[in-house]
Amino acid sequence: MSTFKITVAYDGTDFVGWQRQASGISIQSLLEGALRDLDQRDVSVAGAGRTDAGVHALGQVASFSLQRSIEPTVLTRALNARLPSAVRVVDAERAADTFHARFDAICKIYRYRIWNAEVLSPFERAYAWHVRGPLDAGAMHDAAALIAGRRDFAAFQAAGSSTTSTQRELFSSLVLRQAQHERGGSTLALSLSKGESLIVYDVAGSGFLRHMIRNIVGSLVEIGRGRRPVEWMTQVLEGRARALAGPTAPPHGLVLMAVAYGLQSP
Repeated sequence: MSTFKITVAYDGTDFVGWQRQASGISIQSLLEGALRDLDQRDVSVAGAGRTDAGVHALGQVASFSLQRSIEPTVLTRALNARLPSAVRVVDAERAADTFHARFDAICKIYRYRIWNAEVLSPFERAYAWHVRGPLDAGAMHDAAALIAGRRDFAAFQAAGSSTTSTQRELFSSLVLRQAQHERGGSTLALSLSKGESLIVYDVAGSGFLRHMIRNIVGSLVEIGRGRRPVEWMTQVLEGRARALAGPTAPPHGLVLMAVAYGLQSP
């Protein structure tokens, strides 16, 4: 048996999310179907992040074991030949037998994209939340900085969720307009469109609660619209109640950009 680590990119528009469901097509089920055909047996695939329906990925990571002897480059081609064009394996490598895409991850990096203009670019309609009316990106940036660090994010968890602990650590949390983002030289650029209509929220953390990022973004937009002061983000955190936070931002603006691993993984 050989263990593999693959990096997967997908347009989540037409899928029910990463995790296999009783109905609907998931990214996990597509990969397992392709691997079943390739290895002539059922293969279980573990993903680093369980992206929701409509959420996209550029750097999702998955792991699995195969009985068949196959080179990583051949595996990449074989999987892509069996997957729909909206899902691509962009890299494959052999991993230690103990490697697990989810449990070995030390950092996940997400981006949420907001198109802030009266008219939505047709090239952004499936990949950004269209918010009309001016947004104060500076205030949003200041509010996002207030939630960095290890904190209790119960207020930003999806209503009705049952989680053992709502403590999570955010290594970075920042909001920038696209023009500022490009001047900063970030390697996480994801846009065919230029100018200041695009606002991005970049967040890196050890892990995230269900709908946590989308609930944070919904709250940041309330601040950007001037409906709430910057300090309100701290009050929401301290209140630990979902009802105190802003609305849930739509899924199609969210992208899993990358997953980082420690020295123990290849």
